[in-house]
Amino acid sequence: QVQLAESGGGLVQAGGSLRLSCAASGSIFSINIMGWYRQAPGKQRELVATLASGGSTNYADSVKGRFTISRDNAKNTVFLQMNSLKPEDTAVYYCNLRWWPLRDVRSEYWGQGTQVTVSS
Repeated sequence: QVQLAESGGGLVQAGGSLRLSCAASGSIFSINIMGWYRQAPGKQRELVATLASGGSTNYADSVKGRFTISRDNAKNTVFLQMNSLKPEDTAVYYCNLRWWPLRDVRSEYWGQGTQVTVSS
């Protein structure tokens, strides 16, 4: 069974940095997309950043220039380096893994979430 183990969340001051890590285990197709989403209280879950195994990235406009997503394909691990953190970055951050085993059939997995709190 595929599982995602997240770590790195915590409490930081505005302007600080934090690095999230997510390690996927189980039977995982090598061609996939891993990424991070977040959900703040009263808001819908939103994309933060994604990184395909081939190297393509996608960032939310709100984090461009501040966050950097990276991954270790061999270890099925994705990272999110968060710099210049703002109070509005406060949210539960979820790791995401997805691939398409068949045409129009998607396998998707989520981590349990890790709390990131940025104080002002």
